[in-house]
Formats: sequence, structure tokens, C-alpha cells
Amino acid sequence: MLHKSLRLIFAGISDKIVFMNFKESNDKEREYYNRDFSNVAVLLNRIRETLINGGNLNISDLNLTDIFEFKANDTIVYVSLFDIGKKFIRYGSRRSTLEQTLNRCIEMLKKNTQFSEFDLNDETFCRIMVEVAYDKISSDFKKLNTSKFDEYRFEPGITGIEIAHNGISYYYMPTDAVTFSQMSLKSALNTVIRKTPIAKITNKISERIKILFASKDYDCYLFKSRAFVSFKDKCIPLYRGNVRYTKFDRETLLYQILKSSEWLIDNMYDDGRFLYYYDCTDDNFKDHEHPNRTDDNLYYNDLRHCGGIITLLRAYVLSGEDKFIISAKKALDWSISICAPHNCEFGKAYFAYYNNKGKLGGSGVLLVALMQYRNLTGDKSYDEYIKGLTRHILSRVSDNGEMLGYYIHPEFQNGQPLIKMNENERKATFSFYYPGEALLGLALFANNFKDDEQLINTVRQISEKALDWIIDVRPEIYADLFTALPSDAWLMQAVEEWAKDENFRKENYLNFVFNDARTMIDKMYQRDDSPYIDYEGGYYYEYGDHYYPDGARSEGLIASYYLAKMLDKKELAQKILDACKNAAMCQFHLFNTEASVFAHKNPQRSLNSFRFKSTRQWVRVDSIQHVACFFARLYSAEK
Repeated sequence: MLHKSLRLIFAGISDKIVFMNFKESNDKEREYYNRDFSNVAVLLNRIRETLINGGNLNISDLNLTDIFEFKANDTIVYVSLFDIGKKFIRYGSRRSTLEQTLNRCIEMLKKNTQFSEFDLNDETFCRIMVEVAYDKISSDFKKLNTSKFDEYRFEPGITGIEIAHNGISYYYMPTDAVTFSQMSLKSALNTVIRKTPIAKITNKISERIKILFASKDYDCYLFKSRAFVSFKDKCIPLYRGNVRYTKFDRETLLYQILKSSEWLIDNMYDDGRFLYYYDCTDDNFKDHEHPNRTDDNLYYNDLRHCGGIITLLRAYVLSGEDKFIISAKKALDWSISICAPHNCEFGKAYFAYYNNKGKLGGSGVLLVALMQYRNLTGDKSYDEYIKGLTRHILSRVSDNGEMLGYYIHPEFQNGQPLIKMNENERKATFSFYYPGEALLGLALFANNFKDDEQLINTVRQISEKALDWIIDVRPEIYADLFTALPSDAWLMQAVEEWAKDENFRKENYLNFVFNDARTMIDKMYQRDDSPYIDYEGGYYYEYGDHYYPDGARSEGLIASYYLAKMLDKKELAQKILDACKNAAMCQFHLFNTEASVFAHKNPQRSLNSFRFKSTRQWVRVDSIQHVACFFARLYSAEK
């Protein structure tokens, strides 16, 4: 596949037509969302009143024909009810008119055994959603895909699926991706197959899908929908089940930084740890990567903990509010409690030891957090640990400059310190990200500590050797770890910090950062090169991928802006800054606002956090950290 910049210039006529069609269709879609939806707000209020008081819904005086593309006896319409602490209920129907269809939905919702549990008089927490299908097309199951921008693409949150069998239709609505916290075609198919007779044949998802695809008795249709959800006495038009953001806005940026940082504080344990993981759909703390952990032994990660500390420090810089620095210190004290001492060639050292592992990144990110805290407060009470972590990191740099990923790993050398390692052990414990984290910590130490000149000089000498290896040698030795979309944002930040010392402005270091930044921008969806209007600012590995609203990579991108600005590369700096604004606008959609948490079982807990993905309703401490920290640096860049 051609690189996007080349594709736009040299693509054949057919490709140019596709992009023209994207622009035309996207312009129409954006125009749709600029309409007056006051009649829909009236509709939702009338549905609420009818559900409460009984009788029939009358919408004859509402002009809804330009809002909904309703086709008699063919358009599926769903009405859903959401309320705090409850599983949502809904009903879908097809009738000859929209009014008849809605009345049928209301009638059947009132017959639901859970209906009486919904407090419809509470407009804040009891939310009503109306979803109306449109653009229905017939499809072969085998044509369904998630990688091509064609009419048979399944796009989570945008595409609905209808399976017809013996005169009965079974539906997966586009908003199901949000309400069920799903992203994959496999999940969508299984959700709808469970309603069909196939579900009685086998419990295995893969076998169900295989049966469906092989059968000639089932027909497949794809469609889109228009969905609106009540918000107090108003209505919110949804796109991909989310509240839409249409432009970059500094006020939104600051609000989301501070509120998400407050979420970290509000969900902090007495011992200084953060709430590590939250599933907004099911209102539990089960980490999808560690599903078998018991409630009294949930997984925790010391690196991501330090990311939470860094987030609070950035919030303090922007707000000046003491609660952020106080909570950051509390979290730092927990990190100090897991530090273990040892002696190395540079003197007394400390390393972060948690989950029976001593990770280079754990010590590196802790050093970053400690140095940022020290720079902000002038508090030198952690200096023993700062110097000890620095010595430990230096001791993990090999003679050739490679930084070793682990000091202790339970699967190697019986969990003893990995002082001497063979080639297989070294490669098996290699980490792509830990060296960048460690080098950022060393850079902050060298540039700011000032109280141990001998150690600072040693840091500079060894760090230069490590930087040379990681930038010049690593791409050759570990070529298989590099992806089309650059991912080492920590190293980009490290080079930016090191470049404050003119002796570290080496061409290979700078080229690494700017080349990765250019590739990130080139692999970022632009305004009209995808058929989805919320893709702008999202990354991809290969054109056609579902977009990545990626705060972690964006931290590297904003670091490249600061580096370009430092070097007075004005044109490049502006190009990067513009890309960062697009990325931020894309990531705005991950923030859980009061308006957008309608499908969450406990919206009071999820409010003000950042989700992983556009339709995935998972929150983790680093899903907040990366976006909030990127936003904080972007906000400061915009002064």
C-alpha cells in the first residue's frame, strides 16, 4: 500500500474518486449534526411523559422527517432506558409509521419486568435513547471486513447488523458497541447470533460464526443509525455512541486535564495507590488482562502508578492547587515503600521491586516522578532514593550501551539479580519501552539535580553511550519489534530533555525524534481521508485500520514539538503543533462527561475519567495518564 502522502498525489483515478466521495459524504454528515434537534428533545420528553403517565405518544406536530429516514415496515427503531445501578432495558420495533413504532416500543418497555425499577422522574440519571436505522444494504457474510473502507466494512459504533431467518430479524444496533463495550466484528456477530437458533447448537463463538457463514438460511444486512439520548430536559445527538467534539478547544483541554486528575485523587486508596482499573459497563475492577484475579488480590502495576503521579504533578503546574501536590507525595511514598536496596559499582543503589520483578522501567519512571516532584517543590527529602535509583539504572547499562530490561525476573536465574546474563536471557528480558523511561529519568537528574557533580558526570557519560546504542544499534538488532507506526514516546521525551544540554544535540538523536514525529503525522487520519468524521487526529498502522486515539504516542509527538521549538525549527514546530491539536480533538471523545456516561452502570464513578478506546468502556490509570499528560503539555504549548 502506498504511503498516504504519496497515495494522495499519485493514486489512480479510482482512489481520487474515493477521497472526493469521502469529502462529499463527510461534509453532508457534518451538516447533519449542525441541524436544530429541538424537536428530538421534545420527542424524548414526550416519550418520558408517556412512559410515566400512560396513553399514546403523539408526534404529529413534530417535523422529524429530515431527522430520521423512516421507511414503513422496514426501519427498525429502538427505545432504550438507562438508570444508575441497573442493566439497561430496550425494545425495538418496525411499524408503518414512526409514531406507531415508538408507541409499540413504549408499550413493550412498560411490560418489561424491570420497568418499575427505572425512576423516569429523575431526568439526570434515568436516560432515554432513541435509535433509528437507515442506509440498509444487503451483504454476504463472507464480505464483512474491518480493514477496507468499502460498503461491507464493520465499523464499531457506526455499523449495525441485521440477520434474517424464516421471516424473523435479529439486530445488532450500532450503539451496541458502546452499551456492550465492544470493538470487534467477532463480538458483534456473537451478540446477535445469540438471539438466533444457532445459539442452541453450540456455545463456542468461532463455531457459531462458522455455522452462520456456511448456512444459506440466513440473510445479512448492514445499516447505520441516528441515535439521540436524553440529557436532563435536552437531547444529545450521538455519533459512534459518543458526544461529538468538532473543534480543538483550550477550555475543553484544561477541563479534561484537571477533572481526570481529580478522578485519580477521588479514587485513591489510603496507602497511596490509585484505583488501577475500572470497567464502566459492569461497574467492577476486573482487569481484562488479569481476569482470574480475586477481588482481594487485584493486579496493580508500579510503572502505571508512577504515571498517575506525573499526571498529578502536571495538574498542579496548571492549577496551582495543593491537593494535586499533596496526593502526588502520598503516591510517591507508596513507590518509595517498594524500593529495595543493593550495592553496585557506583555505590548504594535502589530499584523498584514489585510483583516479584525489578523492571528497568519501574525504576526509570519512578526517577522521572521524583525529579519532577523535586523540581516543583524544592523538597530534597527523597534525594537518597533519587541518587540510588540513578546508580541502579547506570548499573544496568552494558559495556556496549544496551540497557538491560530487568534486574530481577522470577522466570530467570531463580529470581536472583541478573548480574551476568547469556544472550538468550538478555533477549528474553529485553524491553522496548523501559530504556526510554530510564533515559528520561537520567536526563532529568543530569539537568536538574546539581548536588552531586561526580554522579552527574557519570550519568552524562553512560547516558550518551546508551543513547548511541538505542538509536543506532537497536533498530538493527531488534528490527522485528519496530512497527509502521512509531511507538517509543518515552525515548522521544528523553531526547527532548537531553537536548537541553547542547552537548547532547547530536544529529542522530534529533533525527530519531523528528523522523518518528513525521511518520506519526503521516499515519494520522486527516479531515477527509476516511468515511468517519471522528477519525481526524487518530493514528493507524495501515490505512484502513480502525483509528487509534492514542495519548501515549501523542506524548512523544508533543515532545517533538518542544524539541523543534527549542532548536528554532519554526515551520516544523507549527506542523507538529497542528497535528497535536487534531490528535487532542480526537482524544476529547474518550473523556467521560456527564452527558456521555448514559450507558454506565455507575456513572458517578466513571465521570471525568478517560476510556481506552472510542467504544470500549474500560478505564485504567494509564488511559488517564497518557491523555492528560499529553493535554497538559499541549495546553502549555498554546500559551
